[in-house]
Amino acid sequence: MTPSLTPAKLARLRLAAQWILPASSAPAPGPVDAVRRLTALQGQDFPGALWSIGLRAPGTTRSDVEAAFNRGELVRSCPLRGTLHVTVAQDLGWILSLTAERMMAGQAARHRQLDITTPDVEQVRGLALALLEQSGGRATREELFAAFEQAGQGTRAQRGYHLLFLLSLDGTLVQGPVNGSAGNGNSQFYVNSAQWIRNPRTLDRREALAELALRYFRGHGPSTVRDFQWWSKLTLADIKAGLEYAKEQLEAVECGGDTYWLAPETADLLGGSTPGGPPGARSVLLLPGFDEYLLGYTDRSAALAPRHAPLTVPGNNGMFKATVVAGGQVAGTWRKARGAAGQQRPPAGIVVPECFTDLGPNQHKSLEKSAKAYAKFIGT
Repeated sequence: MTPSLTPAKLARLRLAAQWILPASSAPAPGPVDAVRRLTALQGQDFPGALWSIGLRAPGTTRSDVEAAFNRGELVRSCPLRGTLHVTVAQDLGWILSLTAERMMAGQAARHRQLDITTPDVEQVRGLALALLEQSGGRATREELFAAFEQAGQGTRAQRGYHLLFLLSLDGTLVQGPVNGSAGNGNSQFYVNSAQWIRNPRTLDRREALAELALRYFRGHGPSTVRDFQWWSKLTLADIKAGLEYAKEQLEAVECGGDTYWLAPETADLLGGSTPGGPPGARSVLLLPGFDEYLLGYTDRSAALAPRHAPLTVPGNNGMFKATVVAGGQVAGTWRKARGAAGQQRPPAGIVVPECFTDLGPNQHKSLEKSAKAYAKFIGT
């Protein structure tokens, strides 16, 4: 009989599956391990993505995560939903082999509006590779745009963005080392993917579908087929094929009449060895905006109450605030303190929370602990 669980337990299982809860096993995961666990981690806000990685790799600092990018172990590109994500460098190619064609087709009308043709893409590809060869293998977005403009390829009105997007989808460019000399290290250099990514994995289509399905449900589960389809934007036929290949290595549970798939070790947290159900009931965590804990699913109601959604995503404009998560539930938002007055406010003198409801004394202690971990991560 398939086990049934409540939304609250489902949410806490996701905390465990995503390695957000402090790991009890040794050795602790590093930045590459954390990203590999999620397969692709939302990365449109680069500083937030760094913290998403850091909080899943306890004891690491922002410098440790940046070093993984600088060594070529992690990269940022657009493998899913036309949005920037962080992946392990070796995984990017096989993920794009499943998703790039659909993303290109989905943007075809917009590219016609921007007057982007196949010859245009071929020209800017040559320009980009030539610039990289002349500049030591790396270039900023601004430098690439300048080269495009000089050759008569306009970059205004998002045309430049879409040209870089296409060069990312076809595997020409990838965002690699951190640009420490500009923007407080909040941007990356573009590099030649073929030269930067060492030993890329190559999978045939069946292997890639099975791998993506298995790793999504292991790293995000409990989650549904609908969640996986939203996250990957693959066809339903591909989704079902991937799950069919992978489900022997997964477990199933039910919640609200729906079937959720998850890793066996995550399902084990429902067993007798963990009285009271999954761990994390007393946890208070500080997640960045756009974290996979919310962005990894089409149905976020297990962790985010409908009445709190407008406070987390104001105006439903797709801009997710950083969240305070108590016992698996979004209980507020937070921001980094700025200015002398802000620095004097608790917790840890670095975080300004705005909770939807009052936290208890023990929850405040947990919040303080999480704030100290964040302060240590950013080096404050």
